[in-house]
Amino acid sequence: MHIVILGGNGGIGAALTAHYLHLQAQVSVFSRAALADTSLPGLQHFLYQPEMLEQPQSPLHEALKTVFSQPVDLVFCCLGLLHQDQLQPEKSIRQLSAAGLRQAFEVNTVLPALWLQAVWPWLSKSPQVKLCWLSAKVGSITDNQAGGWHSYRASKAALNMLVRCASIELKRSLPQATLVALHPGTTDTSMSKPFQRNLPAGQLQHPADTARRLAATVADLTPAQTGALLHWDGSVLPY
Repeated sequence: MHIVILGGNGGIGAALTAHYLHLQAQVSVFSRAALADTSLPGLQHFLYQPEMLEQPQSPLHEALKTVFSQPVDLVFCCLGLLHQDQLQPEKSIRQLSAAGLRQAFEVNTVLPALWLQAVWPWLSKSPQVKLCWLSAKVGSITDNQAGGWHSYRASKAALNMLVRCASIELKRSLPQATLVALHPGTTDTSMSKPFQRNLPAGQLQHPADTARRLAATVADLTPAQTGALLHWDGSVLPY
């Protein structure tokens, strides 16, 4: 089994890496920062910077060529940003800023879209590949009953649409491939840390538990589910 993790040094990305290495899978990880240990059996690690995604001759694309020269079973894209420095989830439209919107869309929409574009030419070598782009339930327009968090919700909703559009295109050329947006659930990482105080009991998951749940869900994915927005348990969430 060959797993590709895009964004492997975040909480969920690192947990997925550890999970699949424990299963003795081959894991190819792309991250912007170095991993704690790159000598683990089965692990390939590649450093990249976002601007490389738009440079056809960059070392990143050479690395992708190397990775996809072997069949790939799963690709996880684990990029996401909820808060950072001056960016905080907005409680009111009055708190919205152009800078915050740009920052949220850059990480939650633009970079995942560029990653999908970057791996696209190599997917024909793995015609049954499963592509799982981590999204968020709060990106569902239909499910939104609380409002707020404008930048994060909007950027994740845009990601969901990109996944949906790309899945239709992918189905024409690779009908056995599967592309989904996947809500991982609330996980105990730096992203959720400031917002954990009032969570219902049992909702907050350790990263290792999230990784196990996601792995179980994607193992059961079929091409009939391509284009869906899925909860971590595999149930369909409305767009």
